[in-house]
Amino acid sequence: MLDFVIFAVTFVVILVGAVLYLYPSSRCASGVPGLNPTEEKDGNLQDIVNKGSLHEFLVGLHEQFGSVASFWFGRRPVVSLGSVDQLRQHINPNRTTDSFETMLKSLLGYQSGTGMAVTEALMRKKVYEGAINKTLDKNFPLLLKLVEELVGKWESYPESQHTPICAHLLGLAMKAVTQMAMGARFADDAEVIRFRKNHEAIWSEIGKGFLDGSLEKSYSRKACYASALAEMESVLKSVIKENSGRGSNQLTFMDSLLQAKLSERQIMEESMVFTLAGCVITANLCIWAVHFLSVSETVQEKLHQELTDVLGDEPVSLDKIPQLRYCQQVLSETVRAAKLTPIAARLQEVEGKVDGHVIPKETLVIYALGVVLQDADTWTLPYRFDPDRFTDESVMKSFSLLGFSGNQACPELRFAYTVAAVLLSALVQKLRLHRVEGQVVESRYELVTRPKDDTWITVSKRN
Repeated sequence: MLDFVIFAVTFVVILVGAVLYLYPSSRCASGVPGLNPTEEKDGNLQDIVNKGSLHEFLVGLHEQFGSVASFWFGRRPVVSLGSVDQLRQHINPNRTTDSFETMLKSLLGYQSGTGMAVTEALMRKKVYEGAINKTLDKNFPLLLKLVEELVGKWESYPESQHTPICAHLLGLAMKAVTQMAMGARFADDAEVIRFRKNHEAIWSEIGKGFLDGSLEKSYSRKACYASALAEMESVLKSVIKENSGRGSNQLTFMDSLLQAKLSERQIMEESMVFTLAGCVITANLCIWAVHFLSVSETVQEKLHQELTDVLGDEPVSLDKIPQLRYCQQVLSETVRAAKLTPIAARLQEVEGKVDGHVIPKETLVIYALGVVLQDADTWTLPYRFDPDRFTDESVMKSFSLLGFSGNQACPELRFAYTVAAVLLSALVQKLRLHRVEGQVVESRYELVTRPKDDTWITVSKRN
């Protein structure tokens, strides 16, 4: 399995922090072409801040120095890989851990796969993935109900009404993940709102405070972060106790972990990772997919025809989703065009080489996925939204290599694909989605790419 699964899949900031904490600083240069440090202490940190995001910094870095380039984070050299060929040379398909889970757990103070025996790490990974799969299987009617409630609300809107898709689809993701992970307690909107408040406090600092170092400099922000994390952990532990030993027709994510005989601490940690990552990835995949459909009538109508051919007038079912091949192409192109997770990273465990460049042990290696996903050598007309490109086998191989499809995709992304497929099926069966004239949608490149501002559409009923 790929060593940098998506959904990382982008915790390079966390990885940087962990590397700086766990390993002594080194001035050993890799010999890879790139930037000299702007400042002795901070390296090129200010250059990253000036560009607005790490992704935007890497775009400029690779334009200047090519597909293998280096820069400095503090006193440590960093190597960035910006093409499919270089990633293929570096990726170790036999790794059993991924950077997203490892670094998120490290930041939260949890035991990650790198801190366990190989057998235990494999067992935990199998249990985690199996719990997500069971959750989707047993709770699919609940997911369909939540989606149909949202679609019903949109159906009631007049054609002139502007619908804020970021707010609505984040709400859908929060409801789906919390209820499917923890059960009926989160059918109460007050519980979801409380969860969302803590979720946002934790996630925002993971992406922001650890990049610019500002969290360590602000006592009030550190206190807010610590409080939100403690409250979230307390809620998870209370739900575990509620669910222990009870019989229920609803098999949640937590129930599967309980059945696997994990300890309370292990269940709490796995639930924290799933709820944190699952909400953000699911919400933003749905947001970008709806946005791209609203600006492409041709794609929207082709998807509607597939839904008619496969489903008729019936709602989608879990066993029908694999038959919706064009729908999957739409979602794959959404991930690519939106650069949904623009950064992944890995610590170089042993000395290696890429294109003849030696990468010393303990060098931080970044996978500049956002750069690769817009590389004209890999993707024809990369700035065009074109789901048909995924009929090409070579394109699918490249996409799978990057960790975005098939067995290489992380469990959270596979969960998000399922939710998004249900959403698009229900929406496009009943409604036409239209863009708002004059609206410019800009991206905010964080751990998961999202629109800078709420994005609006209008809808009309199909005849």
